[in-house]
Amino acid sequence: MAQMPDGELAPRSGLLPASAADGLSQRTLHAYLHIPFCRVRCGYCDYNTYTSTELRGVTQNSFLDNLLTEISFSKNVLQQLSPQNREFSTVFFGGGTPTQLAAEQLALVLETLRNEFGIEENAEITTEANPDTVDERYLTTLAEAGFTRVSIGMQSSVASVLKTLDRTHNPENVAKAVSAAKAAGLQVSVDLIYGTPGESLDDWRESLATAIDLEPNHISAYSLIVEPGTKLARQVRSGQLSAPSDDDHADKYEIAEQMISAAGFDWYEVCNWSKDESTMSQHNLAYWRSNDWWGYGPGAHSHIGGTRWWNVKHPSAYAERLVAGESPALARENLDESEKATERVLLELRLREGMSIELLKSINPLVAKPISQFIADGMVNAADAIRGQLTLTLKGRLLADALVRDLLG
Repeated sequence: MAQMPDGELAPRSGLLPASAADGLSQRTLHAYLHIPFCRVRCGYCDYNTYTSTELRGVTQNSFLDNLLTEISFSKNVLQQLSPQNREFSTVFFGGGTPTQLAAEQLALVLETLRNEFGIEENAEITTEANPDTVDERYLTTLAEAGFTRVSIGMQSSVASVLKTLDRTHNPENVAKAVSAAKAAGLQVSVDLIYGTPGESLDDWRESLATAIDLEPNHISAYSLIVEPGTKLARQVRSGQLSAPSDDDHADKYEIAEQMISAAGFDWYEVCNWSKDESTMSQHNLAYWRSNDWWGYGPGAHSHIGGTRWWNVKHPSAYAERLVAGESPALARENLDESEKATERVLLELRLREGMSIELLKSINPLVAKPISQFIADGMVNAADAIRGQLTLTLKGRLLADALVRDLLG
């Protein structure tokens, strides 16, 4: 069955509406590279990833050629939107497992971005990595090419939890990967997941303690979501595994905040902690602050000036479009001012800096009532609210999505 779009069909030319150029100079530009390869698919994962048996003739080398073609294609599209030269402020390789590609291949993609667009001086350039796929030689090659940061998928240090998640990496290799990244001069983030069926509070404490002992620059901790269509969802539906509960997630989030902050990290987004401002994920902050980004690769999403689009998902369909000289975009949507404002609330409220109450009033004139209730309930910082900024307390972070619904009315 052909993949159907959720929005309007994207033009095969890839051309963007003139409205996407409005306020261009006020927004930064960022690149996301989706590398869709995985050695095996984890049971909880619903990302657009493919194992070797699912690629329908696409190889890593041919995929790389297609990715470079899309970079050239994007340059043409953006030049037609505006002659203003825009360098990338950050670059992020995600997946999938980007480090399934050779280090030299990732370096080639980065060099192509640099040649086509330019990359700002001291830009943050990150790749995600499975700890089993990198060593010091690999990471040194990336550092020499200009990479500055690696985000290592640790998820847990407990073998039984990793088994439930279908993670195949050797837990001992996380420490080796972190050590190799530091030796290469790269900043290090470790990613954790909590709420796996069968994970006890002590299991979670052990994973946090292990991550903290690695002395990374940054820690991300995400609650496990049972996504429809995944192996994990089928296991939960059949009763083989128990669904994680909201109370379990809340308890584990509070433990994470206590342990990570005690180790000298500060939260700056609900799921992210850093040692200082210089080690925050600048790429992710660009998303949360509604800047512009081009997402390269199968299924990648992009956003330029309120126009959002997403590519065809399968690497073979992606290749067919680019070989034909066409945009790989499947569909797109143009956000109106109300939709843009709603997204700002959804994203900015999750940040430590919060958002302007005056802005909230312009979106919802009746917002004073829920804000007063949030203050009374200890969900937001009262002193900050008096100064005109709405910022979440720990209690508020636990219920951030519900607060957003109330603010939007």
